[in-house]
Amino acid sequence: MTNPTDHLIAWLKDAHAAEEQAITMLSNLAQRIENYPDLKARVEQHVNETERQAERVRECLRRLGSDSSTLKDTGTKLMGLGQALSGIFTSDEVIKGVLASYTFEQMEIASYKILIAAARHLGDTETARVCEEILQEEIAMAKWLEENLERLTDRFLDLDAKPGQTAKH
Repeated sequence: MTNPTDHLIAWLKDAHAAEEQAITMLSNLAQRIENYPDLKARVEQHVNETERQAERVRECLRRLGSDSSTLKDTGTKLMGLGQALSGIFTSDEVIKGVLASYTFEQMEIASYKILIAAARHLGDTETARVCEEILQEEIAMAKWLEENLERLTDRFLDLDAKPGQTAKH
């Protein structure tokens, strides 16, 4: 039988790796966005939030006597790079990027809810508090994306219909 704290530590390592993946994926997306200034600004804002989130998760791990997993972090960074590069080969990169980002946010939301429940179960109020704060940032990003899906789609379709315009990014 595994110690419940071992599960919390493993899940925090997974969350840290996911944040590292998000940094890679979102940074690359933000660098290529040209025709969607509000999306670019919101993605850049979330990259900054995500960098802080990764550090805060790392602090939780240290407090529990552990650290992030170099193997997981490297693997997820490579996956994030692969996701980012795959958009280069599509004619609707920005739409695919928004879809991937929204999906990723939903996964992170679920992950932080699990972490909060586990931390509370173990009486680790500090980890629960940190994860609750991060959860609110993830919810805010997912909400922004959801609220802007139609407008971004309209902008893409309008740009794509105009000769000489680049809708892709």
